[in-house]
Amino acid sequence: MRARTWRSRSWLALTHMVCQSLPHAFAPRAWLVLAEHRSAGAVDSWKHERTTQHEARSLMNTVNQLKTVKGNTASKVAAELSRTGGLLRLAPAWVPRSFLQPGLRIKLHPDDTYAYGANRGGIDERWFASTTEAANEGRVPDEGLSYCVVGQERFTLRKAVEDAGAALVGSKIWKKYGRWPVYSKFFDNMGPIPHHMHQSGKQAKLVGQEGKPESYYFPPQHNNVGNNFPYTFMGLEPGTTKAQVRKCLEDWNKGDNGILDLSRAYRLKPGTGWLIGPCILHAPGSFCTYEPQWGSDVFGMYQSMVEGRYVPWSLLVKDMPKDKHKDLDFIVNQLDWDANVDPNFKDNHYLEPVPVADTRSEGWVDRWIVYGKVHGEQLFTAKELTVEPGVTATVKDNGAYGLICVQGLGKINGQPLNSPKLIRFHELTEDEYFCTEDGAKAGVTFENTSETEPLVVLRYFGPEVNPDAPELGAYRKNKF
Repeated sequence: MRARTWRSRSWLALTHMVCQSLPHAFAPRAWLVLAEHRSAGAVDSWKHERTTQHEARSLMNTVNQLKTVKGNTASKVAAELSRTGGLLRLAPAWVPRSFLQPGLRIKLHPDDTYAYGANRGGIDERWFASTTEAANEGRVPDEGLSYCVVGQERFTLRKAVEDAGAALVGSKIWKKYGRWPVYSKFFDNMGPIPHHMHQSGKQAKLVGQEGKPESYYFPPQHNNVGNNFPYTFMGLEPGTTKAQVRKCLEDWNKGDNGILDLSRAYRLKPGTGWLIGPCILHAPGSFCTYEPQWGSDVFGMYQSMVEGRYVPWSLLVKDMPKDKHKDLDFIVNQLDWDANVDPNFKDNHYLEPVPVADTRSEGWVDRWIVYGKVHGEQLFTAKELTVEPGVTATVKDNGAYGLICVQGLGKINGQPLNSPKLIRFHELTEDEYFCTEDGAKAGVTFENTSETEPLVVLRYFGPEVNPDAPELGAYRKNKF
């Protein structure tokens, strides 16, 4: 009201000044012309104000502005899949870790690094197409779960899978697992993390959890700087004994327990990766990592100090039976000994991209970036698609997948697809989608609308859907 009164008084003062400066005969006409002008301007201003207010109400660019769907989502999912050709748009799922220092390369705004609170730790992970909750102490509801964005509503991908089942993940996965059993994430830290392992399915079952094999790919788009320690310790030196590892556990409270003295470090290289089975020790270095993995968050830390920071014993035994928390022999035997001391460790775990086919003449290339089997099973695979500027490519796949765009601008089945420069904590993006099995088999169309920059997307798949995936070591004979 105060602003409107000021504007009215200003208009009256201006009109009075203009009329006083004119001959007396013209003054009434001047009043009329100015009044008409003001009236038209006021209407235009009112229209503009109303339009702006309407746009502000209709524009929802944060996830917490969306209405949460609490009932069955099957009909909404079916309608959205019909509209998009098998796609569900996803909102970013941010995850903090209290014992790590964020690497600041996952495009989260620096003011939001501690959005969960400093006591929860910094955000160093973004989870993709996740139906798996983060196993963090003090976690908030739905932490780690991806939200589907449909119009001005939201619901978790987990709920969508529960309600729509095979229509989302495919009949084979739904029949065997009854869920989407995998997920991927960006894992991004300033320095290395403790030497640790993830339990096997049999071990994790003892505490009501699932095992966790995982894989790594180092996308160049997120590794323009390697941060403090771009090397990863993996496994144990051949010849290492269980007694030596047990001694490291005995020395936990003496400072650095020396477990890394028994291991071997590998220099990390952008555009390469690793496949790591359960029960294998690894201390990931400071690259930002894309990690397709099994849908679990179990682990055991075997290193007592990292970069001068103490690692609590509780992080070693958190996913072991309580009556075994001080049983050093049990803890040592959680390790897959033969896999850890394998003299050909790199040959059996290292990955480089392998082209699916030579389509360079068509302006796009699809490459396998995660492949191989864990104990004879294909649990997950991943591909990297690069579409050159101005090119449109339709790509068919065997099964459902989660997708993240890491570079460029374009469209996916006509829907917006772009890699943002910076993301606020609650902000929605147009870089992440879940594609159903039917949508993948029918073919998804990627259009690069840029005139200068490639469009690059990463997509990961569930278990046993890509029998044509290469074997470990295939990069030696097939790459360009």
